[in-house]
Amino acid sequence: MDGRHKAGHDGGKSFGHALLLGASFFLTAFTTTASADLKLCNRMSYVVDVAIGIDDKSATATRGWFRIDPAQCKVVAQGTIAADRLLLHARVLPLYGAAPAQSGSDNLCIASDNFVIAAARQCRAGQTLAPFTTIQPSQTEDGHMVAYLAEDSEYDDEQAKLAAIQRLLSIAGYDTTPIDGVDGPKTRNGLAAFLRSRGLTDDIVNAPNFFEAMVTGVQAPSANGLTWCNDTSYKVMASIATDDGKGVIARGWYRIEPGKCLRPDVTGQPKQLLSFAEAVDDTGRAIRLGDQPLNWGGPRTLCTRESKFEIREHTDCAARGLTASGYATVDMTAGGKTLRFAMP
Repeated sequence: MDGRHKAGHDGGKSFGHALLLGASFFLTAFTTTASADLKLCNRMSYVVDVAIGIDDKSATATRGWFRIDPAQCKVVAQGTIAADRLLLHARVLPLYGAAPAQSGSDNLCIASDNFVIAAARQCRAGQTLAPFTTIQPSQTEDGHMVAYLAEDSEYDDEQAKLAAIQRLLSIAGYDTTPIDGVDGPKTRNGLAAFLRSRGLTDDIVNAPNFFEAMVTGVQAPSANGLTWCNDTSYKVMASIATDDGKGVIARGWYRIEPGKCLRPDVTGQPKQLLSFAEAVDDTGRAIRLGDQPLNWGGPRTLCTRESKFEIREHTDCAARGLTASGYATVDMTAGGKTLRFAMP
């Protein structure tokens, strides 16, 4: 299973073409020299990390990461930028699971942690290629250059924040569907219950660190639902499968950083949950101990593939270009379960 996680998993899950193509930005004519700071504003229902690319003649540089919460704007470059093109790569946090992959016309180098790469078309050790999309910022009344990260839903700031709250509550196991950015009793009740369960007060909702607190609370092990915890020094890619008695749906990959916990989103009321996970290196290749891969699973064979997936048919995996992986049944009779991935 070497090389299973090369595409779309460096530093987290990334956005799809429906979210970050030029048509999804609110743009005006592009100017090659920005006379003031460059700001990116997040009107999506996800907390994102972004990297920017500056393409100037024969040199292309990249820099990241900038964490931008829903309904938040952040300055990502100060002062005049002289460039032929500005580019952007965005990734969602690992807890969102199998988010679609971003497309883009340029593949440039990034790193998992914060980075500045001067020559971003030739990757060095610890760097990987990722798709960057050309952006065309517009000039605001205050003289800044701004570009918006938007979804097809075209949320305004208030709707983006509400939809982001709904999405995180859904991952935490609360019924806040549909995720539409519209306030209602399910959203209000779910948020109130979530805050109580994490020991948070109501005033956190208007605090600058609100989404940081929500993400931390979602990732924390809970007495309800399934939680994965990575007790190794490696990154772990995990997949969850749900069996409703009529069929099995397997979804992945969720990335779990060393020392972190994550709760995968489980929709509906499946009769059975199944889990598979494996440790990977920085290039996405499976870690091996001797001649055996370092993974955690069981005897139930389901189909997976190396990039993000949602698979409903699990026969003849190899013949369909897929990989047969062994999943373990998760005992949820106690109402909650924490699976810890540790070294053997």
